[in-house]
Amino acid sequence: MTVTPSQQPSSPLSVQQASKLLEDAIAQVQRVIVGQEHMVEQLMVSLLAKGHCLLEGVPGTAKTLAVRSFATVVGGDFARIQFTPDLVPSDIVGTRIYSATKEMFDIQLGPVFVNFVLADEINRAPAKVQSAMLEIMAEQQVSIGGRTYPAKKPFIVIATQNPIESEGVYPLPEAQRDRFLLKVDIDYPRGNEEFEILRRMSVQAPQPNPVLDPATVIQLQDRASQIFVHNLVAEYIVRLVLASRNPADFGMPDLKNVISIGCSSRATLGLVSASRALALIHGRDYVLPTDVQSVAKDVMGHRLVLSFDAVADNVSTAQVVERIVAMVPPPTPVWNNAQQGGQQRPPVQQPQHQPTPAGSVPYAQAPSYPAPTQLPPAALPQAPGVQQPPATPYPGYRG
Repeated sequence: MTVTPSQQPSSPLSVQQASKLLEDAIAQVQRVIVGQEHMVEQLMVSLLAKGHCLLEGVPGTAKTLAVRSFATVVGGDFARIQFTPDLVPSDIVGTRIYSATKEMFDIQLGPVFVNFVLADEINRAPAKVQSAMLEIMAEQQVSIGGRTYPAKKPFIVIATQNPIESEGVYPLPEAQRDRFLLKVDIDYPRGNEEFEILRRMSVQAPQPNPVLDPATVIQLQDRASQIFVHNLVAEYIVRLVLASRNPADFGMPDLKNVISIGCSSRATLGLVSASRALALIHGRDYVLPTDVQSVAKDVMGHRLVLSFDAVADNVSTAQVVERIVAMVPPPTPVWNNAQQGGQQRPPVQQPQHQPTPAGSVPYAQAPSYPAPTQLPPAALPQAPGVQQPPATPYPGYRG
C-alpha cells in the first residue's frame, strides 16, 4: 500500500517508519524503471545523505527517466537543464534584468532554485558553466549582483553524462567531481530485464505515485544523520581513505604507481553519510562494515586520479577501489546473544574478500597496517554520532 504525503506522520520518524516509507518510494520508482536496483538505491542514498549524484552510462539506459520518476515519487519542485556547448552561467543560476518601468535592475533567478535539478549531459557544457554549479552544490546558495540567494530545502543535483562521446564534450574537472557524493556507473540491462522493458514500455508506460514530500524528506535526512557509527567502523572508514593515499602502507605496493592522487577528506565524510543512509534504508539504526563496503566504489571511485600508465593499461577506478576494500580488513561485529526486547539480533554475513590479483602481495602476507592507536586519540570519539555505544542494542566490534 502506497503511503500518500497526507498520511505521513508529523511526529519524529522511527527507524521502522522511515524504512517503510523509503521502501515504498523505491518500489514506486521501480514500477517505471526495470532493473537498475543499484542506481535507484543510490539515488535515495544521495537524497538522505544531502549529497549530489552523478550518473554515467551509455544513451538509452533510462538515466533521465529514472531521475524524473524519482523526483515525482519524492515530491517537491523539479527542473531539467539540458547542458549544451552554447550555455552560459546566467542560464543556470540567473541574472540581473533591467526594468524600464522601475528604472532599476531586477533579479531573475535561474532554474537551479528547485528541490531537484537534473543536469542532463553535464559534460557537454563548457568549464565556465560547470563551475557555475559549484557554489550551489557546495554551499547551497547563489550570489547574483552582490546578493546571496539560498537554495530550496531539500536540494539535490543529479547529473548525467555520456562516457562514449568525445566531440563537443568537456570532461568534468576534479574539483567538480569531488562535489558529487556518489558517481554511479550504469550498465546495460540483462536479458530478462530487456524483455520486461519491451513488455512494460511498449504499451502505455506506468506512472509513479508520489510517496514523500519535502517536509518528510527533511525528517528522513535528520533521521539518517542520527544513525549510530561505532568507533571502530569510523576507523575502518579512515583506513580505506588512507589506503587510497598511501597504498604501500596497507600491503598494496603495486598500487603506488597506479594511483596518482588519492581520495580527499570529502570521501571520508561521504562514506559516513552514505553508510548511514544505506543503514536507514535497510531498517537499521547503526552502521555495519558491509554498509561501508557497499558504497565505497561509488563514493571513492570518482575521487581517485589514476596515473598515465594506469589509464593506458585500461585500469579502472572501480578495480582500484575493489582492491582497497579487499585488502583493508574490516572490524568484525560481535553480537550479544542475549534476548533484547524479545528479539534476537540476526547473524551478520561476513564480507567476502576479492581475490588478490597476480603479482601482488597476498592478503595473509600483507604487511601490518597502522594500528588504531596510531590515530589521533581525541579526533574520532569527539565527533558527533561517532562514539562508543551507550547500551547493548548496538553490535560490538573486534578490531
